[in-house]
Amino acid sequence: MQLQVKGKNVAVTDALFSHAQRKLGKIARYLPAWDELTQVELELSVERNKSIDRGQVAEVTVWTKGPVLRARESATDMYAAIDLAAHKLERQVGRYRRRQRRHRDRLEPLFAVEELPAPAIEAGDEDEDDEAPSGS
Repeated sequence: MQLQVKGKNVAVTDALFSHAQRKLGKIARYLPAWDELTQVELELSVERNKSIDRGQVAEVTVWTKGPVLRARESATDMYAAIDLAAHKLERQVGRYRRRQRRHRDRLEPLFAVEELPAPAIEAGDEDEDDEAPSGS
């Protein structure tokens, strides 16, 4: 997983980066194994408006081989905003995995090979030519 952290109106410190890496790294284990080249972008911003109580915003975008997953959360603390966004993404990834599993389960019967039972031979249906004596 490749993590890129951007800051808009906020400096990205090592502590913020490591916290984001720890929280968003959990998402990588929920993604399918074949989706190794997942790119995650985290954009941190501060809204400078006194009327907004929760001005710390974390926007996360996850590019997978399937859909693009996005989450935007705001909180009074930047760490809490990252936590909320990571939690929202975990739910989205769970939905993504369930859809894949449902789709795969629906396709499996099409490709499954069923063994057909051998036809039953009745006692009277046997070839009588095999049992007939060769003309003497």
